[in-house]
Amino acid sequence: MKYFIYARKSTDDEDRQVLSIEAQLKELREYAKRENLFVYKEVVEAKTAKKPGRVLFNQVLVEIEKGHAEGILAWHPDRLARNSIDGGKIIYLVDQHVIRDLRFPTYRFDDSAQGKFMLSIAFGQSKYYIDALSENIRRGIRLKLSKGIWPQWAPVGYINERKTRSIVIDRGKAPFIKRVFELYSTGNHTLEDIRVKINALGLAGRLNKPLSMSQYQTMLKNPLYYGVFRYNGEVYEGIHEPIITKKLFDRCQEVMRLRGKHHAPKVDRFVLRGLMRCGECGRMITAELQKCHVYYHCTKRLTNCNQKYVREEELAAQISKFIQKVSLSDEWTKRIIEELERERNTSLHSSLSQQQNLETNVKEIDDKVSKLIDVYLAGTITLEEYQQKKSDFINEKKKLQESTRDFAAGSCSWFEPAKDLVTTLNSAEYAVREGNLGLQREFLEKIGSNLILKERRLVFSTEGTFRRLIETAPFTSWRTRLQPIRTASEIHVKIVLEPIKYTPLYQKIAQKIEELYLLGMSLRAISRSLKVNRRTVIRALKVKNRL
Repeated sequence: MKYFIYARKSTDDEDRQVLSIEAQLKELREYAKRENLFVYKEVVEAKTAKKPGRVLFNQVLVEIEKGHAEGILAWHPDRLARNSIDGGKIIYLVDQHVIRDLRFPTYRFDDSAQGKFMLSIAFGQSKYYIDALSENIRRGIRLKLSKGIWPQWAPVGYINERKTRSIVIDRGKAPFIKRVFELYSTGNHTLEDIRVKINALGLAGRLNKPLSMSQYQTMLKNPLYYGVFRYNGEVYEGIHEPIITKKLFDRCQEVMRLRGKHHAPKVDRFVLRGLMRCGECGRMITAELQKCHVYYHCTKRLTNCNQKYVREEELAAQISKFIQKVSLSDEWTKRIIEELERERNTSLHSSLSQQQNLETNVKEIDDKVSKLIDVYLAGTITLEEYQQKKSDFINEKKKLQESTRDFAAGSCSWFEPAKDLVTTLNSAEYAVREGNLGLQREFLEKIGSNLILKERRLVFSTEGTFRRLIETAPFTSWRTRLQPIRTASEIHVKIVLEPIKYTPLYQKIAQKIEELYLLGMSLRAISRSLKVNRRTVIRALKVKNRL
């Protein structure tokens, strides 16, 4: 009688359950030698028996039906079948005497009514085992999801912690992951550029293999890196430590959404084109090259305009003169930034109430999620509506938590823009010194608006750009004054910081004014009650960010 040796493992991963196959083959060969069984062929398969459709197993049955062999030698009945279809087919072939014998080192089979009954029980136990195991795994996954634990293999940048059954940051790879998001968020790097640069630094995936471009794209789309993950279409708030912020993740998604096929940027020889409008007709100012010189002029589209050409060198001289009037030296930049930092430390006390409001909003969102679950269980909304609404709540909560951390870290919304303004004004001096017209244009767009070219003179306004920043900055001990002058001959932009007299007294009055305002009193009633003018009341409320 000829036998097939059939050995099987449950996964097709070459690195898992390797010893299982070796152990089976060793035991089966020794058993065949000990029982003097003739082995026709050895078949090794790496596929689960939970569902029918194993190719090699079906080939074994076909060859037995053709008469090439009469029996099967396996380690245990669960190696042959863990589902009712394959188990029933084996018992049917035994009934038809197609399979004349089944041998197992760990199980005794007799071709009798009782033997086939016991074999069917063994197949049933195998199916029960796999079903119970699946249910236990699903229950464990549900428990992990409820706790905010990622239930699968950790992505690149994280490692699986065996003790806590969660994921923790891989300190060696996390800096590379953050760098990938930072590079892509600029919009200046393609996925191929990032792959080449980061792989060269030593970042590798599982089995120490370099990451492909598709893996980088999947990484950039994975919200798990900012603390939220999606599983089976539902969003969960993770308890793992995020590598990036949600703001950085959102910037990357925006870049990915807007990016189509990559085209190399064209170098425009006309640097100032598209920057100005004609002061006579309002049309755009264009440029052209004549006799090795660049000239700027009105497009004169569908109109008669009498404005003349102006050379680029003349415009560049005007722009340089304008920029020099608002530039700051290194010494003044250092002094102003130091004063801004002192003001930030002073304003931290007023941010405590805002931080408490953010924490209250986070708790409200938790309550909304709990109520949303009750509404879904009651059948009021569909599963899709529940998942979409929960995703919105989780993302909103994540933004609030990041804002709360910003307040806890002592950051102020006005400080960074004010610091950027000062450093920008400081960089103006270097832009003029280097003679780079492109940098001067960028600086001009930051500080000015409504740029008009008339009578070969450049006119623009700086009021809108500076006033928004000055009015929102909560200077508690400094008065700000902005003096913009719209003229072609000269531009004066002064940000003057002057100490206010009697600061402690003023702050005490401001505190009282805020208390009365929160009680619902009008501005006129407050001024009468404290015997101060309305201007003082309005100024105090602006300092307290109430107006």
